[in-house]
Amino acid sequence: MTGVTLFLCGDVMTGRGIDQILPHPGDPQLYEPYMRSALGYVELAEAETGPIPRPVDSGYIWGDALDELDRRQPAARIINLETAITTSDHPWPDKDVHYRMHPANVGCLPAARVDCCVLANNHVLDWGYEGLTETLGVLHAAGIGTTGAGADGSAAGAPAMVDLPGKGRLLIVACCTGSAGVPAAWAARDDRAGVNRLNDLSAATVEGLARQIGAVRRPGDLVVASIHWGGNWGYDVPQAHRDFAHGLIDVAGVDLVHGHSSHHPMGIELYRDKAILYGCGDFLNDYEGIGGQEAFRPDLTLMYFPTIEPSSGRLSRLELTPMRIRHFRVNRARDEDVRWLEETLTRQGRPLGTRLRRQGDGTLTVEGR
Repeated sequence: MTGVTLFLCGDVMTGRGIDQILPHPGDPQLYEPYMRSALGYVELAEAETGPIPRPVDSGYIWGDALDELDRRQPAARIINLETAITTSDHPWPDKDVHYRMHPANVGCLPAARVDCCVLANNHVLDWGYEGLTETLGVLHAAGIGTTGAGADGSAAGAPAMVDLPGKGRLLIVACCTGSAGVPAAWAARDDRAGVNRLNDLSAATVEGLARQIGAVRRPGDLVVASIHWGGNWGYDVPQAHRDFAHGLIDVAGVDLVHGHSSHHPMGIELYRDKAILYGCGDFLNDYEGIGGQEAFRPDLTLMYFPTIEPSSGRLSRLELTPMRIRHFRVNRARDEDVRWLEETLTRQGRPLGTRLRRQGDGTLTVEGR
């Protein structure tokens, strides 16, 4: 039986400025202290990198990633969607940034044949419970699975399931933490919608997730745990994150840990022949023209392609395709960008026991030391 190759990436933000260039832009009004119209982010980007066409077609934002997906043909495609899909005009109070995409623009997700949108993050409730309900309805109507948010605690904690013909199922369970800026009030409860927000990263929390996964897992299923945790900037991996990720593998039987929240890719660990992606970085955003963190190269991103043996859950290989965000789309990274990512993530992976090696086609492979 051949391995199962997945596609994963970090935060995909299709709202605000990006929503304004899609075929059906929503109300551009913002409630940010420094920007009152989403069109301002389009203007910032154009001042930095030149004109951006509009309206664009639904596949535009994925750019060169579409060819790479066609070449790889992953069995499942998983993204962290950091945008509410709604026409709600009720922003969450006391929050500086609110992302939304007009529901008529949802076609940009099927354009990349996305199977599952992780919603346990700090933006899915930006437009309140009304916005969350609409987001879930729009995604489900488009045939896209969700996990990490729902009408109550049980729904928010339920895994998404993707059939792997002849190879069982893939379960994706998503959760988030306060360290990623998720308000405590967003936690789903028995009587309230919200996200699957963890109170802590304790052994008891690991055991709770293990029970949650065990209740639906069948023999032969593969499991991805997707976690929105940590700050936006910096490469340090807290020991608490490492301990929690190890616990998910040891106790909950997770086959891959998919971490996100950082605006740039972070170091990768291979633990007991399973991959831990501590921070996948932003995959798409409207940050062009916003300065201040250039040392982290937030314009550079990665497509993650792990291949897992379905019989054992072991990682057989992990390949990364370097990309670059420019003109509100994902483009092939330049040669110097690939070199920067290889050197940076090898340096950040050293304490985690990994290094990156560049291949002839410009992709990167992750190796244990």
